[in-house]
Amino acid sequence: MALILHLQQVGDTTAATLADELGVSVRTVYRDVSALQEAGVPLWTESGPGGGIRLVEGWTGRLGGIGVDEVDALGLAATPSVAADLGLGTLVAAAQAKVVHALPPELRGRASRVSERFVLDAPGWFHRGDPIEHLPAVAEAVWNGERLEIGYRRADRTVSRRVDPLGLVLKGGTWYLVAAHRGRPRSYRIGRITTVTVTGTRFERPSEFDLERWWAESAEDFDLSLLRSTIRIRLSPEAVRRLPHVVGPTATRMGLESAGEPDSDGWQTLDLPVESEEVAAGQLPSLGAGIEVLEPATLRRHLAEVGSRLAELNRDRGPG
Repeated sequence: MALILHLQQVGDTTAATLADELGVSVRTVYRDVSALQEAGVPLWTESGPGGGIRLVEGWTGRLGGIGVDEVDALGLAATPSVAADLGLGTLVAAAQAKVVHALPPELRGRASRVSERFVLDAPGWFHRGDPIEHLPAVAEAVWNGERLEIGYRRADRTVSRRVDPLGLVLKGGTWYLVAAHRGRPRSYRIGRITTVTVTGTRFERPSEFDLERWWAESAEDFDLSLLRSTIRIRLSPEAVRRLPHVVGPTATRMGLESAGEPDSDGWQTLDLPVESEEVAAGQLPSLGAGIEVLEPATLRRHLAEVGSRLAELNRDRGPG
């Protein structure tokens, strides 16, 4: 099916090109072409320097090669709420309708199964969504590769920026624009964009830019920038398991890389990066009796005081 759809898009092509595009061998391409011809698909092959593989002009086929799991995956891929945010809700609905119409009769009922059983609610609890009135205009500029003039609200003031929009990221229910300013990619929270002007000027997208990789590296760099202090602690096996939920995955990974071998009780000593001693003082008590602070002494005393206070407040006072 992928081979047919590719030929419908590009017209004439070669077996070698198809093999490269589809990630298979040239022998597999010829075998599949032969199988499709036997199944009645009007594929033509021509040998020689000017030859190749092509479909008879004007021929279209139904999507009979789609399986039940692929139908479910298509339903998951097109999330109505995300499409609506981007101003594409109507287009996604139309595309879904066309796909359903093209499915074999036995699979059409299956197509509605995902929407009946799955809802994407990306924001966390108690999360108030950002205003996103500028998101459709930003998204259109991303699709079209058009430079933008934006007003952006920072902590201290609102600034103007001329940017090349490279992509959009939805993180925990919050939309971000990744755009190049003076040749350097940066992230801009959509809810802080105050004005958007499409300049009508196109820009050349950097061929080496990978949005997913850049976002992952940028998020990691942001996490690292917050970790300015280091503490030495001992953790029980249960506390090690819970540590990512307390200090985050980046700090946990760095701390465990420094950990020594577990002692006879399974406890490990590690140097844990934290934002500050004050922040750690608020985080670490949630690990309960599974943590011992070795350094600094001020943080150790703080946890001892917290523990003593908790013990006093929650001691058994007897009947009544």
